[in-house]
This record gives sequence, C-alpha cells and structure tokens, in this order.
Amino acid sequence: MTSDQKKAFLLLKSVILHHLGAADDERGMMNETAFDLDAQHELTWTQQFIQEDPLTAFERARAYLNNLATQWDNPAKLEHLSRVWESTSQKGNISEMEAMSILKLAKDWQIQRELITLVRSKRDIR
Repeated sequence: MTSDQKKAFLLLKSVILHHLGAADDERGMMNETAFDLDAQHELTWTQQFIQEDPLTAFERARAYLNNLATQWDNPAKLEHLSRVWESTSQKGNISEMEAMSILKLAKDWQIQRELITLVRSKRDIR
C-alpha cells in the first residue's frame, strides 16, 4: 500500500469508528491497524484531519474519499468498506450510525448492493 492508500484506509476507518467520539478500544484498534500497515505517520495525519473539526470530520472525509474512489475499481472499494465493516463488528456490535455511514459511502461509490450482499454472506457463515 502506498502512503496515500494508507491515509485513505485509516481515514475511512477512523471516521466510521469515531463518529460518536473515540473510545479507548477504538483508539487501540486504530493503533493496531497503523502498526500492521506500518502507517504511524498516516495515522497522525488522520488524527489531525479529524481534530481539525470533529463535527464535520465525516462529511469532509466523505468528500475526500469520494474524490479518491474515482480512481479505484469496484473490488477495491468493496474491500475497503468490507474491512471497515469487519473491524467495526469486532467491537461486538456495529452501531446504526456506523452502519449508515458505511452504507452512505457504498451508495456514493455505487457498490451498495455488493456490500450488502457481502455482509449478509459473511454473517450467514458465522
């Protein structure tokens, strides 16, 4: 992954997880993801992006990500959203706000049906 790809993924994950404010377990998840991706610099950038104006962070991130998504193919878009959905679910549940935020991006990226199908198929496996 390039630095820009890491920033995009971490921003996506951060704005979904931090929609209601970052709890300790969510900060831990982000630190773990940054470690796994060797992306501490990109995580710092993401945190600064959100702290610039936490109330508008999701909409600003949405605009930023929508612009980048024009360069991604549908499988890449689906992979990003699926990974964030799975990470969010690892907390034990996914809140309605988190789910709706992910679905908004899927709709923006014109992959809403594919994401819903993928999430349902993974849920049925468990």
